[in-house]
Amino acid sequence: MYLVTNFWHPSTSLIIEALSDGKPKSSMEIARLTGMKNSAVWAALGRCWQKNLILRSKVQLMVCHNNFKGRNGLTKNLRLYHLYLLKTGSSDSLVVGNQEFSSYRRSDYPLPLPESKASCIFNFIKSNSRRAYFSTEIVKALSRNEVKPSDIMSNVRRWERKGLVFVRGYRLDDRQTPFKEGYLITWLDPLVAREEAIKNAVEKTEKSLLASETTNPTIQRVHRVRDIIIESSRLRELVSYSYIWGSLGCSKYEGEAAIQRSLQLYPDLKEVKLFDAFRYFYHESLNGYDLSAAKIMKEDYVRLTKGKANRVGHNWEAASEWFIDKFTTGAHFWVQNHRTQRMDPRRITIHLFKNVGGRKRNAEVDRVWDVTPSIFSPSITYVLSCKWGIIFKRDIDDFFDVLRWSKEFGVDTPDGREIKQSVVGVFAGSAFNPNESIKLKDESSIGLSSYAARMNIQLLKASDFNNKLQQKGCPLTVSVQRICKISRDEKQVREIIDDIWNNQKKSEQVLSTAAENNRKVYELEKLLENPENNSNAVCELAT
Repeated sequence: MYLVTNFWHPSTSLIIEALSDGKPKSSMEIARLTGMKNSAVWAALGRCWQKNLILRSKVQLMVCHNNFKGRNGLTKNLRLYHLYLLKTGSSDSLVVGNQEFSSYRRSDYPLPLPESKASCIFNFIKSNSRRAYFSTEIVKALSRNEVKPSDIMSNVRRWERKGLVFVRGYRLDDRQTPFKEGYLITWLDPLVAREEAIKNAVEKTEKSLLASETTNPTIQRVHRVRDIIIESSRLRELVSYSYIWGSLGCSKYEGEAAIQRSLQLYPDLKEVKLFDAFRYFYHESLNGYDLSAAKIMKEDYVRLTKGKANRVGHNWEAASEWFIDKFTTGAHFWVQNHRTQRMDPRRITIHLFKNVGGRKRNAEVDRVWDVTPSIFSPSITYVLSCKWGIIFKRDIDDFFDVLRWSKEFGVDTPDGREIKQSVVGVFAGSAFNPNESIKLKDESSIGLSSYAARMNIQLLKASDFNNKLQQKGCPLTVSVQRICKISRDEKQVREIIDDIWNNQKKSEQVLSTAAENNRKVYELEKLLENPENNSNAVCELAT
């Protein structure tokens, strides 16, 4: 047995005492016998082994441990560990059972000095001198070396003072602040002329900034505005204010400030107003012929999208929705998020397996709602399509093809593509052609309503809604058609019908007030129909 001398570490005596019975033991067993912490046991075993006081197994043992975690159940983990044995003779190796034990040899186990965190960071920046890195990227790359975010800049600032690294952030008048991903850091080559080294460092940081959104937000928006206008001019098109604002993804005030600043900084960006109301932009590289053609095309588009027919058509959708929601028990409307906030979330985009009427892959339906008659009955899905004007057979056929070829409402049958049995199409029109008749195979003729019923499509007419208003007590002069023509948008349609429905005696007053408030809207629509009758009074409305 070994004699414990005074110059030994106290834990060494405990280790030797625990192994004095001559049996191999693991570090966990020694910790249990000595009462020391696991970290202290591992350190003491390393010292004893290096002093050749104990022997260690050459091969690690692998044991699967089952740990019962209560409500969390049983967990299993594979543990690798060595066995230790007290050295009692001069032999450097010993075999106990099937396990071979050996003493420590410095040549077999060299102990290199661990690399400091500062050295890891410095060597990383120097070895990757071809590009610039954000401080957060350096932390991720050196996570194995336990480098923390607080370790980066405390060391980098020292090397910056020595002229070895270049650091870049937001440059303000009196200070510099980090980007969203941290400071940009790159290597400054001391073997190159100082001016050339700084120039190369700035170029490397510029490349890193191009791939990220880390510049000042205002400057970033100004650059984005210029890129959008140049891109549209290359395509020989004008770009609208609303498109630029939507692409920037900012508030209306920020978008206006970015556009105005872009026009100030870049004189080659030009602005033009169509009908003295709608703002469009282009680059001066657009030649005169292409500019004139682009103006004509945009004027036609504005007439189509901002004209009276487009406004009244959308108002008719809102009116149909109001009556359906009012007189349908348990109606649950579908909603869908769109790329633009101007589009009603109740207007649904569906997917097509086949192109229908010029539509490719996608089509829009005005409203979709579900109705569940009872808990024992399956729900029925109603799909609404609205059209302002006279409805013909081709409109019904087009709506039927959209439903049966859609992914959501169509189904494959032995007889071909059909509409699902639980889906009912609803077509709302201001008026249907009463003179149109459809010939059947037996040479007989049926009306448009009977033809739609055979296809399981319900028809809703403006007269159906007017009857509901008259039954409520509204005068004959108050009609859905008049409400749609007077209202400014879909929201006002719902508000007017609500007011009329709740107070029938003031229905005429409500419509007169709305017509007076929307006078500028009607003047703008007249201007679009007859652009030669220009009027500056409508500019405020359009903007």
